Amino acid sequence: MAKRSAGKQEYTAKHITVLQGLEPVRKRPGMYVGNTSTEGLHHLLWEVVDNSIDEAMAGRADAIDIRLFPNHRTEVTDNGAGIPVEKHPQTKKSALETVMTMLHAGGKFGEGGYKVSGGLHGVGVSVVNALSIYLRAQVKRDGKLWQQEYKRGKPTTAVKAMGHARGTGTTVLFEPDPEIFSTRDFNLQTVLDHFRQQAYLTKGVTIRVMDERIKPASVYTFHFEGGISSYVKHLNHNKDVKHQNVFYVDKEDKGVRVEVALQYSEDFKETVFSFANNIYTTEGGMHLVGFRTALTRALNAYARKQGYLKDKDENLTGDDVREGLTAVISVKVKEPQFEGQTKSKLGNAEVKSIVDSVFTESLNTFLEEHPRDAEAMVGKVLLASRARIAARTARETVLRKGALEGMTLPGKLADCSSRDAARSELFIVEGDSAGGSAKQGRDREFQAILPLRGKILNVERARIDKMLQNNEIKSLIIALGTNVGEQFDISGLRYHRIIIMTDADVDGAHIRTLLLTLFYRYFPDLITKGHVYIAQPPLYRVSRGKEFRYAFSDSERDRYVKELSPPGEAGSGSAGKGKKFSKGKSVKKDVTLTLEGAVIGLEEEARPEADETVTTTGGVTIQRYKGLGEMNAEQLWETTMNPATRIMKQVTIEDAEKADEIFDILMGAEVAPRKRFIQTHAKSVQNLDI
Repeated sequence: MAKRSAGKQEYTAKHITVLQGLEPVRKRPGMYVGNTSTEGLHHLLWEVVDNSIDEAMAGRADAIDIRLFPNHRTEVTDNGAGIPVEKHPQTKKSALETVMTMLHAGGKFGEGGYKVSGGLHGVGVSVVNALSIYLRAQVKRDGKLWQQEYKRGKPTTAVKAMGHARGTGTTVLFEPDPEIFSTRDFNLQTVLDHFRQQAYLTKGVTIRVMDERIKPASVYTFHFEGGISSYVKHLNHNKDVKHQNVFYVDKEDKGVRVEVALQYSEDFKETVFSFANNIYTTEGGMHLVGFRTALTRALNAYARKQGYLKDKDENLTGDDVREGLTAVISVKVKEPQFEGQTKSKLGNAEVKSIVDSVFTESLNTFLEEHPRDAEAMVGKVLLASRARIAARTARETVLRKGALEGMTLPGKLADCSSRDAARSELFIVEGDSAGGSAKQGRDREFQAILPLRGKILNVERARIDKMLQNNEIKSLIIALGTNVGEQFDISGLRYHRIIIMTDADVDGAHIRTLLLTLFYRYFPDLITKGHVYIAQPPLYRVSRGKEFRYAFSDSERDRYVKELSPPGEAGSGSAGKGKKFSKGKSVKKDVTLTLEGAVIGLEEEARPEADETVTTTGGVTIQRYKGLGEMNAEQLWETTMNPATRIMKQVTIEDAEKADEIFDILMGAEVAPRKRFIQTHAKSVQNLDI
């Protein structure tokens, strides 16, 4: 294990600053951890480990252990300085109890505690305590082991010495409160993905995850001396890279530490992740703006200097230099100003010029010292520039013929009469047969139908100029009204619900994946702002006489067969009174499906065609729908399109890196990674009908 910094800062009770009490947390937990479901549960663990990461960033720790126990308890241990235990001058209580029981109390406020830190502005560990039915904090300091226990945020013991101890550090064991959280099971893959990322961002720290819920326990260790340079290599491991040397700089300027790594690949898209104090800034911010500005300027200057760009040539644009770019930007700022409760955007204006200056100087040196790499990089962006010019011509052709220039909408589009985008819905359906039923069954006032003929182009393997030659994609772009590429403007969106409605078979799943690939790569705002949905048509119609039910799964089918069976028949039961179809749900924002789940299809049923679509058992008829076209207009309306009874899933991006990797694997040109992925996930598919 590497030695900790010899010049480590002193960390004592005077560095703990108190702002206010803790009571609001249990009343409104969602304000502090997002929600009380899976995401909020994992947020508890992130917050505890954030404190250990802060110790590592301060040079006081280099090892963090996370243990997952079978009784819903989780333990986090670091070898940092240990939370101070002496009496706090303001609260007159132990500094440990102060940190654990008071909101906005921690070493992240005032001077001398932490130079930089992440977490929830210091509320993290006290929030975890408030939302835990049990928490135990142990601290090794001054040659002793100190301990205090809590229940739902309140101490049940005093801070007391438990004996002698070597070294320093903090251990927090907590059990999430079942009164607060709907689930208390930590997802191992989610935990591993998060802490792998944290290990990349904290160069030299060793993070171990031990899953003791299974026997023998599984142990996963993350340690990356290369930091974010290793992260870029990881992101590109399934890609054909343009140059072997990863550009990397790690430099501090004016109190801001700037770390940037980048490498180009043969991809057509950009993969960039930005972080501030180890927090993923999903909406970027000043550090990302400074990086992009400097990259465009530096590559233009180099291309002009080397004669790759002639006087008559256009300058490279931001889109040109970002095609095929994989980059990670990480800054450490003493007092970060995050915009929004979720810390999704860094607002410190001074960071822009600092990142610009540090990155420009280092990139210019890299280009001069690595001429072969520089040639490959410039060659890649010049090709992107030529494709952009070709795409501009193609796009202008599309727009001249489209509604965005005041012309007519696509002939195949059955538009709605409402011009209120917030009310309007666009159903994207496969084939004329399903399109015909949908057009007849819809509510014409607010529901529009766009049938697709065949499968659209796989945009994962094509540039925008090729994409715009595809008639189905052109029709969709015109119907949406947002334009595409550098002219994309979400304010022009004509429908606030874009609903993919495909058959529940393999072809339908493939079409859905092609559409999601298109939206993710070229219209990402439609997903992030919650405009994309997946319709859930029923798989079966179960009937006996005039009574019938629609079943959305095999288990529902079996239940309805039992309900409708005549008395005395095996498995018979009450048919109920007056029920015409299975109880559905109106559209709600909490009915969601992660993008990666939607693409993989593990949460959906992808079924090949069956030989028989209608069977009769004990007087009960079971009709299985091979496609939407088999339903008449009334059936399609009441099961799949009626807002009062339908089930729809809103597509969200829970993890952009994971979604990006899945699209690379499933829709990219490389066959081997796709084969491995299918073999790995085959057993996870539920109810696959073969």
